[in-house]
Amino acid sequence: MKEQGLIVRLQSGCALLALLAIAGCASKSPAPVIDRSTQPTAAAPASQDLYTVKKGDTMYSIALDHGLDYKDLVAWNNIENPNRILVGQQLRVKRPGGAADAAVSDVAVAQPIVGAPAIEKRALDGNTDTVKREPKAGKEPYSEQALAQAQGQAKTPEPPANAVVKSDVKAEAKAEAEPKPAAPALVGDELAWIWPASGKIVATYSEGGNKGVDIAGKAGDPVIAAGEGKVVYSGTGLRGYGKLVIVKHNNTYLSAYAHNQNILVKEGQSVSKGQKIAEMGSSDADQVKLHFEVRRQGKPVDPLKYLPQR
Repeated sequence: MKEQGLIVRLQSGCALLALLAIAGCASKSPAPVIDRSTQPTAAAPASQDLYTVKKGDTMYSIALDHGLDYKDLVAWNNIENPNRILVGQQLRVKRPGGAADAAVSDVAVAQPIVGAPAIEKRALDGNTDTVKREPKAGKEPYSEQALAQAQGQAKTPEPPANAVVKSDVKAEAKAEAEPKPAAPALVGDELAWIWPASGKIVATYSEGGNKGVDIAGKAGDPVIAAGEGKVVYSGTGLRGYGKLVIVKHNNTYLSAYAHNQNILVKEGQSVSKGQKIAEMGSSDADQVKLHFEVRRQGKPVDPLKYLPQR
């Protein structure tokens, strides 16, 4: 019986110790919760600066659709292999820091307002070397003739300092009447385009369809640059274009020359308007023809609105 009582007391003591341990743990304050939504994070590029790769895209087609040199696109995104991009991958399509630089250039710089120079105050007591307060007649002996002469000078008012001479008014009116020269237009809008080939047009531009015009000809016919610029692409990397040349004329316009038989220029080469850049062919096409596109800021536009009538 004594042993059973001892066991009961021991069990009660253990239970009491367990309860005290639980109470001690409960008295401790809970761990603080940190709201990480308010923590600063690294700045991400603006969504309009990014492009999400879709099925069938290539670095070359993305560059063409955004009016870029594909080499710039590769450099901005640190791409090691331009021929390997993944669907869903986001690519930067604007120069890093370009938006920030533009914002800085648009900020007006406040210039300090320069006040008018202080006017020196001097007491004008009597005559000085530069100021004559007393009339000349005051120093001559009094006579009726001197008095009449002084009165005659007083009646002749001098023109006010702000009076405008009539001849000046006519000159200003003439200057205002002359039309001011208009502000120069964009460099891209001033391009004087020429036809890239002399054949017959067999297909015209249509939105959502043909992105340019197709010009028929014979294999080997010359293909010439429609304007001066720099070759930003030369190769066969764009599906459906065959042997393709792309010339960047400025920050606004590109021109593309597709389905060539031979390409005569290299990437990075500067070309002049009218220079032979390729020979007409049927690469990746059903007939010999030149497919010619004009791209304004990467978007295809109707070349017939830019080429001269013939």
